[in-house]
Formats: sequence, C-alpha cells, structure tokens
Amino acid sequence: MAEFSAEKPCRILSLDGGGAKGFYTLGVLRELEGLLGARLYERFDLIFGTSTGAIIAALLSLGHSVDEIHGLYKEHVPRIMQKKTSHEKSAALAELSAEVFGDLMCDKIKTGIGIVTTRWVQETPMIFKASVEQAHGRIGTFVPFFGVSVGEAVQASCSAYPYFNIKTVTTAAGDNVKLIDGGFCANSPALYAIADAVLALKASPEHIRVLSVGVGVYPAPKPRILTKAWALKFFRCAQLIQKTFEINTQSMEQLRAILFKHLPSVRINETFEKPEMATDLFEHDAEKLNLLRQRGVESYAKYETDLQKLFS
Repeated sequence: MAEFSAEKPCRILSLDGGGAKGFYTLGVLRELEGLLGARLYERFDLIFGTSTGAIIAALLSLGHSVDEIHGLYKEHVPRIMQKKTSHEKSAALAELSAEVFGDLMCDKIKTGIGIVTTRWVQETPMIFKASVEQAHGRIGTFVPFFGVSVGEAVQASCSAYPYFNIKTVTTAAGDNVKLIDGGFCANSPALYAIADAVLALKASPEHIRVLSVGVGVYPAPKPRILTKAWALKFFRCAQLIQKTFEINTQSMEQLRAILFKHLPSVRINETFEKPEMATDLFEHDAEKLNLLRQRGVESYAKYETDLQKLFS
C-alpha cells in the first residue's frame, strides 16, 4: 500500500457527469496537462469519473493524452447525441466502446480508478475499481472491475435512462447486473474518491489533494414548439434528468465541503448565464461544443494559481 505524506500527498482527480458538456472538462484538463508537463495518470493516485467523466477517466487512466481524448469526442459525441431513440443512442455508444476499448480489461489501467454506475434494481452505487487496495471490505473475493471489461463499465456509467437503454453486465461471479448512469447516485464523484483515500488507502486528510472538475452550469435551451404529446413528454423528461443530475452534483459537493472543509482542494465548475450559452446533456452542435471547450480553458486560467499551489 502506498505511503502518503506532506512530501508525497495522495492526489485525486474527480470528473463530473454531464453528457456532451464533457467538452468543458476537456478544456480544463488540456491546460492542467500543460501545467503538470505529463500525462495525468502520472500525477494522480486516484481518477474517479461519472458518465462523460467516466469516459475521460478511463482513457486518462489508460495513458491517453487530453488531446487524444478530445479528438475522439469531436468525432463521436455529436454523432451519438443526435440519435433519436434510446436504442440508437445505446447502439452508437456500444459501437464507440468497441472501437476505443475493444475487450480491454482493467489490467492495463495505470493508476487508481473509480467508474461510478448505479444499480437499477438495488438502487445503490456500483463502482468499478482496478485495485484491491481500494476495496472497502470483501477483500478476499475482490475481482478488479468485477470481471467486467473497461468498455462495458464505461457504457454503464453513461447510460442515462430512459435516453439510453439499461446496461446489463455479467460479473466474474456470474451475476447479471442491470446498471444505469452513475449520475443518479453521484454525478460529482469526489466524495467517493476521498472515501477510498481515507478509509481504504489510509491517507490522512491533510495529505490529500483534490481537483474536482465539473462540466459547467448553463441556461436551459428554449423549449421548442411541440404539438405531439409524446414529444412534449420526451422534452420534459430530458429536463427532469438534467435537473436531477444538477441537484445531485450540488448535494454531493455541499456534503464534501462540510465533511472535508479543511482538505486542500480546487473545484472548477463555472456558471455561464448568457442566453447563447444555453445547452444540455444532448448537445450535438459542433460549434457549441467547441465553445464549451473554450470556456473550460478560460475557467482553468482563473484557477491556475490555486492549482500551482495545490500541486507544488
């Protein structure tokens, strides 16, 4: 087990869920990678992610650069998000997973990781981890990622039901588990990562450093004129899911601030109020997505001094 101290603190990177708004996250991380002068897996002991944050976390943990991940997002996210039905969205996500991850298992992951999902039937979190050092009990039967491939775990974390299908995975124990988007239980997963650091890795709170990156907060898109009842219901459901994830994020962050207020941390998740910034989870306009990335870069700049102190 790693030993942490003031000279070698336990560093945590936490990445929020938010669908297409992950372009904002990538803007922040590109600048952070430049600051640290290394691939991010080399600088963080734990990288936790939910939904779009899970995609980014998995790719970072496998050694990808932020620019490489951005290239994948530019190519695939608009295509997936403009699909009309949950079946089409899920099929496109599975196709992307096969292309990017294949049948890769978690033995290729280079740092501590947490991919947050939600059990549909049990209504509890299910967090995919690669190292037994992160286990909270049941150490004797621990199986990395529960025996599930990286791609399947990431798909599950991104399955924002009912806009994506429920994802069923089969664990090493032979259990079929139905999973949905991790945003339903922890859209901001920093608190789960801190729990691993303190309780599993035995790091003292004063020796933990946390960077939590959101996807930005934006005005809701103007509702379209909808004449069919099913279309209106679909739109309202999307609004409800968006609101659910945002409330969950605020709740988790408020709790983290209360429980670990003395823990050195930086939270980057700015609010943009201008009408032209209106967007949601399913944004697929390439210009708007590029604008979100630019906003992430600008947000990073405001916190660069704090980040230099955090990682000095």
